[in-house]
Amino acid sequence: MPQRQLVFVGSSIDDLRSFPEDVKDVVGYALWLAQGGQQHPDAKPLKGFGGAGVLEIADAYRGDAYRVIYTTTFPEVVYVLHAFKKKSTSGITTPKQHIDVIKRRLKIAAEIHAERKS
Repeated sequence: MPQRQLVFVGSSIDDLRSFPEDVKDVVGYALWLAQGGQQHPDAKPLKGFGGAGVLEIADAYRGDAYRVIYTTTFPEVVYVLHAFKKKSTSGITTPKQHIDVIKRRLKIAAEIHAERKS
Protein backbone atom coordinates (compact mmCIF):
# COMPACT_ATOMS: atom_id res chain seq x y z
CA MET A 1 0.00 0.00 0.00
CA PRO A 2 1.46 3.41 -0.93
CA GLN A 3 2.13 5.94 1.81
CA ARG A 4 -0.63 8.47 2.35
CA GLN A 5 0.31 12.13 2.26
CA LEU A 6 0.52 13.90 5.62
CA VAL A 7 -1.23 17.29 5.82
CA PHE A 8 -1.21 19.53 8.88
CA VAL A 9 -4.30 21.71 9.43
CA GLY A 10 -4.15 25.07 11.18
CA SER A 11 -1.34 25.50 13.69
CA SER A 12 -0.97 21.76 14.31
CA ILE A 13 2.53 21.53 12.83
CA ASP A 14 3.84 24.47 14.88
CA ASP A 15 2.16 23.12 18.00
CA LEU A 16 3.69 19.70 17.44
CA ARG A 17 7.13 21.21 16.88
CA SER A 18 6.96 22.72 20.38
CA PHE A 19 6.63 19.28 22.01
CA PRO A 20 9.60 17.57 23.72
CA GLU A 21 11.73 15.43 21.40
CA ASP A 22 10.66 12.16 23.08
CA VAL A 23 7.00 13.00 22.47
CA LYS A 24 7.68 14.01 18.86
CA ASP A 25 9.34 10.62 18.31
CA VAL A 26 6.23 8.75 19.51
CA VAL A 27 3.85 10.97 17.55
CA GLY A 28 6.02 10.83 14.44
CA TYR A 29 6.02 7.04 14.52
CA ALA A 30 2.24 6.96 15.01
CA LEU A 31 1.70 9.28 12.04
CA TRP A 32 4.13 7.27 9.91
CA LEU A 33 2.13 4.12 10.70
CA ALA A 34 -1.11 5.94 9.82
CA GLN A 35 0.37 6.99 6.48
CA GLY A 36 0.97 3.31 5.75
CA GLY A 37 -2.57 2.31 6.71
CA GLN A 38 -1.65 0.96 10.14
CA GLN A 39 -2.49 2.12 13.64
CA HIS A 40 -0.11 2.74 16.54
CA PRO A 41 -0.94 0.52 19.53
CA ASP A 42 -1.58 3.61 21.67
CA ALA A 43 -3.80 5.38 19.10
CA LYS A 44 -7.47 5.31 19.95
CA PRO A 45 -10.67 6.73 18.48
CA LEU A 46 -11.55 10.12 19.90
CA LYS A 47 -14.97 9.94 21.57
CA GLY A 48 -17.72 11.99 20.03
CA PHE A 49 -16.52 11.67 16.44
CA GLY A 50 -18.41 8.56 15.35
CA GLY A 51 -16.00 5.67 15.33
CA ALA A 52 -12.39 5.23 14.34
CA GLY A 53 -12.12 8.01 11.77
CA VAL A 54 -10.68 10.59 14.19
CA LEU A 55 -7.83 9.21 16.26
CA GLU A 56 -5.86 10.43 19.23
CA ILE A 57 -2.31 9.59 20.17
CA ALA A 58 -1.48 10.57 23.73
CA ASP A 59 1.93 10.54 25.34
CA ALA A 60 2.98 11.44 28.86
CA TYR A 61 6.30 13.15 29.46
CA ARG A 62 7.61 14.40 32.81
CA GLY A 63 4.13 14.63 34.30
CA ASP A 64 2.56 16.41 31.33
CA ALA A 65 0.12 14.93 28.81
CA TYR A 66 0.53 15.64 25.10
CA ARG A 67 -2.11 14.81 22.52
CA VAL A 68 -2.23 14.78 18.76
CA ILE A 69 -5.51 14.32 16.91
CA TYR A 70 -5.61 13.14 13.30
CA THR A 71 -8.03 11.66 10.83
CA THR A 72 -7.65 8.81 8.38
CA THR A 73 -11.16 9.07 6.91
CA PHE A 74 -10.00 10.59 3.64
CA PRO A 75 -8.37 8.36 1.02
CA GLU A 76 -4.69 9.00 0.32
CA VAL A 77 -4.26 11.64 3.05
CA VAL A 78 -3.78 11.72 6.83
CA TYR A 79 -4.83 15.09 8.19
CA VAL A 80 -3.32 16.20 11.50
CA LEU A 81 -6.05 18.27 13.09
CA HIS A 82 -4.70 19.39 16.45
CA ALA A 83 -1.72 19.04 18.76
CA PHE A 84 -1.79 20.26 22.33
CA LYS A 85 -0.45 19.87 25.83
CA LYS A 86 -3.36 18.93 28.05
CA LYS A 87 -3.47 21.30 30.99
CA SER A 88 -6.84 20.31 32.38
CA THR A 89 -6.96 18.46 35.67
CA SER A 90 -10.42 17.08 34.89
CA GLY A 91 -9.26 13.55 34.18
CA ILE A 92 -8.91 12.08 30.71
CA THR A 93 -11.74 14.04 29.11
CA THR A 94 -10.67 16.31 26.27
CA PRO A 95 -11.63 19.89 27.19
CA LYS A 96 -14.45 21.47 25.16
CA GLN A 97 -12.20 24.21 23.75
CA HIS A 98 -10.01 21.52 22.14
CA ILE A 99 -13.03 19.56 20.87
CA ASP A 100 -14.26 22.77 19.19
CA VAL A 101 -10.86 23.26 17.49
CA ILE A 102 -10.89 19.64 16.30
CA LYS A 103 -14.41 19.98 14.86
CA ARG A 104 -13.49 23.19 13.01
CA ARG A 105 -10.31 21.69 11.61
CA LEU A 106 -12.08 18.48 10.56
CA LYS A 107 -14.40 20.66 8.45
CA ILE A 108 -11.38 22.46 7.01
CA ALA A 109 -9.76 19.11 6.20
CA ALA A 110 -12.92 18.06 4.34
CA GLU A 111 -12.84 21.31 2.36
CA ILE A 112 -9.14 20.88 1.54
CA HIS A 113 -9.77 17.31 0.46
CA ALA A 114 -12.70 18.31 -1.76
CA GLU A 115 -10.56 20.98 -3.42
CA ARG A 116 -7.76 18.46 -4.01
CA LYS A 117 -10.18 16.14 -5.77
CA SER A 118 -11.60 18.79 -8.10
